[in-house]
Amino acid sequence: MDVNLLFTICTTLVLPFWLALIFAPEHKLVKNLITIVAVILALVYASLVPIFLGIEEGGFGSLEDVMLLFKNPKAVLAGWIHYLVFDLLTGRWIALDAVKNGISKWFIGPCLFLTFMLGPVGFLLYTILKYFYPKKK
Repeated sequence: MDVNLLFTICTTLVLPFWLALIFAPEHKLVKNLITIVAVILALVYASLVPIFLGIEEGGFGSLEDVMLLFKNPKAVLAGWIHYLVFDLLTGRWIALDAVKNGISKWFIGPCLFLTFMLGPVGFLLYTILKYFYPKKK
């Protein structure tokens, strides 16, 4: 399959679930579908992993090695899918933890948006928010 098409499919696949995390994170269907999407993307990722084994240049031993590895479009796609899966699962955790702790969806939306766009920044914002948000009684 064409890497550009696979990139578009995988990226588009996660978008509705980010919205669902904002509006209905505790809904059983949302939780289950996010798990299914994460598993599907993990399978796509796993199918791309052998490419890493076949690339003669690069690796994970240094920044220079990683830069060489990611000259391959399929390796970049695998890295992107890695981000999509872990960001989505992190977003799911944030949304469910916020429900459990009674944190308003109005505060969680920006955290989820930043998790989608900038991963660790959204997680950091949520962690700070959770620390300062009034505890549920």
